[in-house]
Amino acid sequence: MPDLFTPLQIKGIELKNRIVVSPMCQYSAEDGFASNWHLVHLGSRAVGGAALIITEATAVSPEGRISPFDLGIWKDEHITRLKEITEFIHAQGAVAGIQLAHAGRKGSRLQPWKGGKQILPTQENGWQTIAPSAIPFAAGEWAPATLDLVGIEKVKSDFKAAAIRAKTAGFKLVEIHAAHGYLLNEFLSPLSNERTDQYGGSFENRIRLLLEVIDEVKTVWPAELLLFVRISATEWVDGGWNKEDSISLAKILKGRGVDLVDCSSGGNVSTAKIPVTPGYQVEYAAAVRTAGVLTGAVGLITDAQQANAVIEDGQADVVIMARQLLRDPYFPLRAAAELGREIKWPSQYERAKLR
Repeated sequence: MPDLFTPLQIKGIELKNRIVVSPMCQYSAEDGFASNWHLVHLGSRAVGGAALIITEATAVSPEGRISPFDLGIWKDEHITRLKEITEFIHAQGAVAGIQLAHAGRKGSRLQPWKGGKQILPTQENGWQTIAPSAIPFAAGEWAPATLDLVGIEKVKSDFKAAAIRAKTAGFKLVEIHAAHGYLLNEFLSPLSNERTDQYGGSFENRIRLLLEVIDEVKTVWPAELLLFVRISATEWVDGGWNKEDSISLAKILKGRGVDLVDCSSGGNVSTAKIPVTPGYQVEYAAAVRTAGVLTGAVGLITDAQQANAVIEDGQADVVIMARQLLRDPYFPLRAAAELGREIKWPSQYERAKLR
């Protein structure tokens, strides 16, 4: 059986181990431009031994941002700084990926450390958010505008244009963000999508926009490069999107050419009660994996033995880590020593190698 430090070959691209840096919003960009913060944040995790480094949710349009300070890829001028980051990551033997995202009704917000509250369209730095239906994310918030068919076509075009720029910037992987209550997730869920046209109602209609976005991206994203999709495998509420829906979707995504399904959960219902415990989402990666598609497990995976067990037990194909890699960018180097596995250290750090 493979373990945490067994390479994973997906098409012609090899991940040197099974540790992936999860997209983690930094809220540190101006007008969408990457800065030295992003270079050091992402680059240090590549130096630390992770196999795949995925940028934070990167907005495909200005109105697709979560906050005014999100990373963006909606214009060609963003490419240069992103390319500097991909080149550094690849020089460390890691793979650079980018998460393409549209925040939908959860956009126009302050940074979390400033409370994360909604910025109204009438306020400085605010904008009118959009969604499948005019349902606010939380009680008392400004309602999003309902996307019409012209707006839906723009969303698809924005994802396509972003994928072209991602290729030019040197990324080897695109992950489409359809989780955490953002726009594509809002279409998937019957709790946020009350449409009566071809994009609402039935399961087939609610997944339509995600599939169309994938198809648009694939027209410009080279077949030899990787395509992931992040989903919220359950909404943690009765009547919402659930594990069975995720398995059904995963079968369709596999047939659509998606290489891996990144299995998170929640984020679309502000009142959901989520039983957060170590590894609480791993079971969803295991369930979705029964659809015959590669999966990534995420959610309070914090130590080497725990992460290794996810892979050895066949629950997922990669472990996608977030907060632990904020605390310790060099977790992969330390985990390899703890598990008695060999991993290449940067030559500059050899004198400190754990043995």
